[in-house]
Amino acid sequence: MDATANARRLRQSQTLAEKTLWTLVRAHRLGGFKFRRQTPIGGYFADFVCEQARLIVELDGAAHEGREDYDARRTEALERFGYAVLRFRNERVLADPGGTADDILAALRDARGG
Repeated sequence: MDATANARRLRQSQTLAEKTLWTLVRAHRLGGFKFRRQTPIGGYFADFVCEQARLIVELDGAAHEGREDYDARRTEALERFGYAVLRFRNERVLADPGGTADDILAALRDARGG
């Protein structure tokens, strides 16, 4: 399966946390920044990417438990491509979507320089 087809499949099978976050960031809703979902970068699929700010937002659910080493290597690889990476647990996004959005917006503004 090629990267485009795989990205499409990932977008169609989003978790509830991914759907929640997408509702917050899609269509320039978060500070006017544009995000894309399930974007291929260096052999990985980043959950949410803002190219303008070079920021990736990753959501970690149950599938990430016990995979902390893999996630750390993945983050390092994405950072080598010039991105900052924010990670949130699915539970945090679902319990506090507004606070999560505030944290992302702060990182976006920092990346933009104010």
